[in-house]
Amino acid sequence: MLDAVTQPPARPASARADGSPPSARKQPAAEVTSPPPGSPAEPSPPVPAQAAGLDPVAPPRDSAGRNDSADRNDSAGRNDSAGRTDAATNDAVIRRIERASGLLANKAVARMSEQLPWYPGMSARYRADIQLVVQAGIASFVEWCRRPEHARELSSDVFRVAPRELVRAVTFRRLVDLVRVAVETIEAEVSNIVDPEHEQRVLNDVLRYSRDIAFAGAVVYARVAEERGAWDARLEALVVDHVVRGDQDRALSSRAAAVGWRNPPAVTVVVGAAPPQAPEAVVDEVHRLARSGGLEVLTSVHNQRLVMIVGGRFRTTDGPGDGTAAAEPHAGGTVAAAPGAGAVPREAAARAVAAATGDPNRPNSRRRADGELAPSVESALAAAEVLMSACGPGPVVVGPVAADLAGAAESARAAIAAADVVAAWPAAPRPVTARALLPERALAGDEGARRALIDEVYLPLRDAGAPLLETAGTYLDFGASLEATAKALYLHPNTVRYRLRKASEICGLDTADHRQRFTLHIALLLGRLDSSHA
Repeated sequence: MLDAVTQPPARPASARADGSPPSARKQPAAEVTSPPPGSPAEPSPPVPAQAAGLDPVAPPRDSAGRNDSADRNDSAGRNDSAGRTDAATNDAVIRRIERASGLLANKAVARMSEQLPWYPGMSARYRADIQLVVQAGIASFVEWCRRPEHARELSSDVFRVAPRELVRAVTFRRLVDLVRVAVETIEAEVSNIVDPEHEQRVLNDVLRYSRDIAFAGAVVYARVAEERGAWDARLEALVVDHVVRGDQDRALSSRAAAVGWRNPPAVTVVVGAAPPQAPEAVVDEVHRLARSGGLEVLTSVHNQRLVMIVGGRFRTTDGPGDGTAAAEPHAGGTVAAAPGAGAVPREAAARAVAAATGDPNRPNSRRRADGELAPSVESALAAAEVLMSACGPGPVVVGPVAADLAGAAESARAAIAAADVVAAWPAAPRPVTARALLPERALAGDEGARRALIDEVYLPLRDAGAPLLETAGTYLDFGASLEATAKALYLHPNTVRYRLRKASEICGLDTADHRQRFTLHIALLLGRLDSSHA
């Protein structure tokens, strides 16, 4: 009887069959009683999931782990099998392309002969080199498909089989045409080489490979252009150095021609301060300005100075007093301009503006045979106006005009000598001719300037008669005073005026201009000294 009272009531089998722990099974079920009226509601105890009719708890963890492992192994097996199948298919497609590579190369070359009019006209050597590049390109495409991780190296190797001379014979534009024809040939033959299900994939690979080939070709041509530009710059600097030092090298003309010099009919040398930019940038700017003005130019930075050998159709003889540069004596020319002329007249400035802009409404523009306007720069000063924006701050000196590149050495010597003494004339125009600085050059010991003043100013006045030389000398010695000169020579002022006018006509220097009067005075002083030592 006691046993019956103390034993807990038996629970249904379904309740004991759950997965709950033993401690939970020993707990008696709590009775659910309704609270008395007026008492606060108490929360209901949790109801077991099985009693609430919910799904049973998930299987134990070790069972789930075994299931996941089995799934992964099964998936890996399927992936490995699929990967081996794809690799085998890819290898089969590549082998088909490899077997057809010779046919593709021959058809590409045949299409080039049909579609590119310039290709049949090339020499047999260059056509054989192009065919070699085409074969290497198709072979590289096969390797490109096999080893896509080395795509860049493989595409770059294509052009290594070509000789360097081929780059000079085939321009970059023609290279683009060759790549286009080769790609079109491969695209047209893909359907005959691979199965239809692989055709689109191979076409996509051809497209990507052609892009890599185009970039590789651009790199090759860019490298060649850089090397050629560096070599041209060194050769150009060598030519300028030969001209500055006055070396009469037989190879000078051929070297100049190698960098684009086309033997213009007149040559001058312009010297200015080198700007602070890199020499390469300065040279490029000078060439750009020269092209805009229709000028030939060879330039380099030489001892902190920018030396420009400029060629064009310059006047070699200008009237006295017009302000343009004229030639000093050289092997094949004469002197006709006033030594004191140095200012740039309005007409010369207008010519320089027209040359730089090419405006048809500007003066002095001529029309080419093809109808395009070509700028015309007819004086050395106007050419300097076009180019001097590339110079640094400070004076710009223009040498005398020479007939050719061989005579440019004398022009360079005069321009550099004038640049050395231009500081003695603070009001010197920019640009200024080397001839306008003859007095300063002579005072600095330039023998060429001294002889030019004596031969072209003093001796013509002396040969014209003693009255003209005496009147001009007295006028300058008395500070350009007309009355003092007339009084000293016992002449009427009108007679003095007449003689001064005749002297100006003979020597080309205007005694009414203070700068040309200074040049005349220095010339007479040098002539007197030379006559006293004769």
